[in-house]
Amino acid sequence: MPSAKDETLCVSRGTVSTEGFDSLTVPIYRASTIRFGDAASFAARFERGPDGYVYGLYGTPTHRHLERKISELEAGERTVLAPSGQAAITCAMLHLLSTGDRVLLPDTVYGPVRDFADENLGKLGIEVVYYEPCDIGTLQSLLGKPTRLVWVESPGSITMEVQDVPAIVHLAHAAGALVGCDNTWASPLNFKPLAHGADLVVEALSKHFCGHSDVLMGSITVRDEALGLGLKAFMGRMGINASPDDCALVMRGAETLAVRLKQTSASALDIAHWLATQPRVVRVLHPALPNHPGHGHWRRDFSGSAGVFSFELMPQADSHILPACDALELISIGASWGGTKSLLAPVTVRPLRTATPWAGPECLLRLSVGLEAVDDLVADLARFFAALDERLAAPEAARAGVGGTTDRAVSSHGNDQIRQ
Repeated sequence: MPSAKDETLCVSRGTVSTEGFDSLTVPIYRASTIRFGDAASFAARFERGPDGYVYGLYGTPTHRHLERKISELEAGERTVLAPSGQAAITCAMLHLLSTGDRVLLPDTVYGPVRDFADENLGKLGIEVVYYEPCDIGTLQSLLGKPTRLVWVESPGSITMEVQDVPAIVHLAHAAGALVGCDNTWASPLNFKPLAHGADLVVEALSKHFCGHSDVLMGSITVRDEALGLGLKAFMGRMGINASPDDCALVMRGAETLAVRLKQTSASALDIAHWLATQPRVVRVLHPALPNHPGHGHWRRDFSGSAGVFSFELMPQADSHILPACDALELISIGASWGGTKSLLAPVTVRPLRTATPWAGPECLLRLSVGLEAVDDLVADLARFFAALDERLAAPEAARAGVGGTTDRAVSSHGNDQIRQ
């Protein structure tokens, strides 16, 4: 454009040859507007098909690379992306459910999903019923009433119960219901819900896939193309998609997913065995432990575990857990999991159970094991237990003044602590 003015040159795109350039990484294509070669192509833009490029909202080549990678790992037909795992779940439910429909959710479902179901689905005239995750008999009786969707989350949020997914799929399909699965704990490397008959699977890509605690994203993968196209169209109508930069970060994380899962799951199991020997620990909730609820299903259906599990302390420790956590030097206190750095989250369970009242302690501790050395993590947990022992042994008056922190139990009102 030799005759153009400087102002025009500033906003014009030059032509650069890409011949011979074959990067090992996927390029980041950022775009809102897609340029068309002529007016006729623009007029026919919606004839380009579901994977054609029309506008940035509906995806760029960067999105397509990640969608294809996830579909291959999940053994699914199509994947759509969402700006978070929670958004993936809520969008899937909003697309599938209509006024008058009924959805069955496990009592161990992810806290924000319960909040969404209680606060929003009911307002849309959708009936929400919570079921005991490991009680197949009760689930079968609940399916005696017309149901649109059965949701599974295995292992369950916080308490890690492993569900019999093949049996649930069989019962649900026999009753004419679809089955959706939150598979974030296992990832498709350790469990493939679609291969076990589920109709759709959701991943919070923020966690294992990204692996570095710096991205929010979710995915929905289906085994039926028609369902996938419906979801894609729904997401477009809602104006929902993910950033191409975040897609690139998730793809980068996915390249090390297998080695990170192998390392963190091995470390977590070592730490789980160590925790089981500690006198203040009543129970360790880890699917790979033989006494864990649903362990047999885990052995049958899963090819591995993850670095996330919970443990329960003696009841006398409840009011001392939060100040004792302040003794940790390596493990951070925070929500989410699946990153390179270890996290501990004190969480309450009782407000999140309605199908069966929670009979356990006020507080559980959920541990996400990162890539640190096991010995260093054990030493840090030992500092926590030493602080707990000191507080339990201290007189009441002295206990209230240790470190300037008074005794306080984990509040059942602070439900945001378990929303990630």
